[in-house]
Amino acid sequence: MNLPVPLMPPVGAVAAALGVSAHAVDLCRHSELIDLHIDTFIPPRLWGYDPLSRHRAALFGRAFFGHLDLYRMADGGLKGAMWSITTNPSRGAASRWAVFQKNLARLQDLVQRSEGHLAIARDLAEYRAVRARGAHAVMISVQGANALDAAPGGFAAVPDRLVVRATLVHLTNSALGTTNSPLSVLRSRKGLTDHGRAVVAELNRQRIFVDLAHIHPAGVDDALAVHDRNQPLIATHTGVDGVNPHWRNLSDAHVRAIAETGGVIGIIFAVNFLKRRGGPASGAMVVEHMEHVARVAGWQAVAVGSDYDGAIVPPPDLPGGESYPRLVQHMLDRGWSDEQIVGALGENFLQAFGRLRPSAGRAG
Repeated sequence: MNLPVPLMPPVGAVAAALGVSAHAVDLCRHSELIDLHIDTFIPPRLWGYDPLSRHRAALFGRAFFGHLDLYRMADGGLKGAMWSITTNPSRGAASRWAVFQKNLARLQDLVQRSEGHLAIARDLAEYRAVRARGAHAVMISVQGANALDAAPGGFAAVPDRLVVRATLVHLTNSALGTTNSPLSVLRSRKGLTDHGRAVVAELNRQRIFVDLAHIHPAGVDDALAVHDRNQPLIATHTGVDGVNPHWRNLSDAHVRAIAETGGVIGIIFAVNFLKRRGGPASGAMVVEHMEHVARVAGWQAVAVGSDYDGAIVPPPDLPGGESYPRLVQHMLDRGWSDEQIVGALGENFLQAFGRLRPSAGRAG
């Protein structure tokens, strides 16, 4: 295949093209910039989009899909991401498990075909090794843990502990519990089911991040009640009610509860969840939500979780992976210190990752 090496243009040229300071570009290039949720594996499944080729822009301007590829990730300084395998809830349990296995193999094949530009990281030690080689770290994730309802032994059936985190539900209700989407009205009981609580315990045993994105607030409470407090919780792609009340966003109490476990909250780039009346129309809306997390739970709880390629519409100045320096410029403009920025871009998450999985030894 002989993929060309993603070459970084001079800092000054990138800064001029994006309309940001050289310092913003430098921070992205020299930080462990990690996105906690990308859906870049969806477009290849839908129509054969190739994330190993350079694309000029998203399919519909900045909307829905096509936000990322290998080269735009390098342009923006993205060092690693949680690559999600999303569950199709319309399939039966056996079919979901069979298709998940096929998709896991396809994602591994994509990494293999990248000729070393992408590499799988299952833990902090592997992340550091991948980055030392100059590759982008792929942390495999599951969107909708009901994908494994029929797996013998549940997540233990996934070979080599490849899955790093899982959301319990997605946009639909499942055997695990109730979504926080409008479909929650179809259920009177909003929390986790017995099966859902058992899956939380299983994820804890496997030392897989329990991701509280997409769960109905009652289900978040249930997960908090049964979760192993010695492991960090995470919400990978969300907004916060304290800036814009919305069914998709977390309450202050839940933000605080996640942070108390040593976990982080990744702020999504979806305008419809973030933008408050009278608020900024730019990527500053993302930073507003990050700042609220910091006020409620401390700077160590702040992270990035764009949901690029997940059928979102991002702010107009954050149309794709090349745009991360613009997010950093908003942070700088609002008075963030370099330490706070570096933490939010990835170091906060790596602290949690190291607590969950310092190395890929077998789960206890």
